[in-house]
Amino acid sequence: VQLQASGGGLVQAGGSLRLSCAASGRTFSNYAMGWFRQAPGKEREFVALIRWSGSNIYYVDSVKGRFTISRDNAKNMVYLQMNSLKPEDTAVYYCAAYYGGGYHSTTSYDYWGQGTQVTVSS
Repeated sequence: VQLQASGGGLVQAGGSLRLSCAASGRTFSNYAMGWFRQAPGKEREFVALIRWSGSNIYYVDSVKGRFTISRDNAKNMVYLQMNSLKPEDTAVYYCAAYYGGGYHSTTSYDYWGQGTQVTVSS
């Protein structure tokens, strides 16, 4: 599976962005898909995960109620709708394909996109 994230940019606090992750490969629909983010000087942090059917979704507490993860298996796409953005959401955002283990851990993901920069100004 190859992944390519897009949709990042510069937005003011309180604004919204929608990130997209395009996947290639026939087995995309078999994977749960996650979003991570990494701020300068910090470790990569789990943001959200969606199971292959969309029936199970998980978020880090700091984005609950503001971010929504979704997927379209027919289009091989995963999305992260980000609303009410805060300066602390500034980071490079990565999509990744989950293969098993603790979903908060980067080691549980075996394919990664290249990342897209999100900058939230105050």
